[in-house]
Amino acid sequence: MQVRDILKARTAISFEVFPPKTEKGMETLCAAGGVLEQLYALEPDYISCTYGAGGSNVGRNLEVLKKIRADDRTLPVTHFTCVGSTKEEIRAQLQTYLDEGIDNILALRGDLPPGWTGTGGDLHYATELVKFIRREFGHRFCIGVAGTPEGHIGCRSLEADIAYLRQKQDNGADYIVTQICWDMERFQYWFDAIRRAGITVPVCVGILPVVDSAQTIRLALSRNATVMPRKLCEIISRHWIFPDVFSPGEDEEIVKAKKAAFMEEGIAYTVRQIDVFRSLGVNGLHLYALNKYEAVARIIKESGIIDYV
Repeated sequence: MQVRDILKARTAISFEVFPPKTEKGMETLCAAGGVLEQLYALEPDYISCTYGAGGSNVGRNLEVLKKIRADDRTLPVTHFTCVGSTKEEIRAQLQTYLDEGIDNILALRGDLPPGWTGTGGDLHYATELVKFIRREFGHRFCIGVAGTPEGHIGCRSLEADIAYLRQKQDNGADYIVTQICWDMERFQYWFDAIRRAGITVPVCVGILPVVDSAQTIRLALSRNATVMPRKLCEIISRHWIFPDVFSPGEDEEIVKAKKAAFMEEGIAYTVRQIDVFRSLGVNGLHLYALNKYEAVARIIKESGIIDYV
């Protein structure tokens, strides 16, 4: 089974993890009783695994995906970028995934390493990568692509970004996974606009659990320029750690209490966001687990998106 088959049948629930850089991190994620096994208990339809800018840590990416494949509790989905690779290298890497039984892929240009102005490879955009995969491998891969409800930071306009998304579909993409978007009015505008543009493939919305203020700010602004609505800013302000959340200087117990209070409000905020996404009729809910279980499990349960009988 592939992701496209699941999306035809039901609203998908999925998680995203990343390949740890250390052996301790790999044990936490992959060992018996680790985060992966805990996430399986939530019965996700698939779990995707990223890798670093420029294809770094790709070996650990494959190790995590092979673990998911061997456990046979859900589908493994790999991220795949074209940064720094020739066509021959891309072809060989893709064949390696197929040889390991991994035939679901999220095709991305990829984040450029610091100082790079282009991919440094034979392919320059995700549109080209999708077309290349389809030409070289036919329908052996189920291909997901990224969508950006607020427009990609490197694109000249939202309209142009939607046009490129349509091109990804026309080149063979099976479904879309969105970047983070907290501005629900903006998301609805984009969701309606892509349908008007003739983009008919399923949309899985990417959701970052709001559980840590520093992490929320960093992931919003570091690469995506994601809008932070007033309600979210209010939560951050109410539990602000002085002098700032990146280098707390307050008493340790005060910091701990503020972080706990922020997480409680953040989880409730994320649950309400999921309510809106579901009401809009998205095809999948894709939560960035960030290699942790507890917060994701609470959000899944409190939002009621899975049944416990």
